[in-house]
Order: sequence, then structure tokens, then C-alpha cells
Amino acid sequence: MKKQASKDQITRKEALTKMGKYAALTAIGSFIILNPKQAQASSPPDPGGNPFE
Repeated sequence: MKKQASKDQITRKEALTKMGKYAALTAIGSFIILNPKQAQASSPPDPGGNPFE
């Protein structure tokens, strides 16, 4: 495969590497934000009580 002369273009391998890094960061961020145990621990207690518990 021939490399392009322009600096604006990257190879397919470089693109996949960058996308993998962004996907990993997104997954980690989503897990931290949406982690149910952590979300439950950080939420204030319900003064009226929770009928589902």
C-alpha cells in the first residue's frame, strides 16, 4: 500500500488505532458514569421511602 504525500491523510492502520483508543475511553467513561452501585451510593436518600426496595 502506498502512503499519501499529504499530511492530512492517515493510513487505515493509524485510523483503526485512533478509533480503538477513542472507543476505549468512551467505554470507560460510560461505565464510570452509568455504574449502578456508584450512582446509588452517590444519590441522596429518598425522604418518602422507596417502594421498590
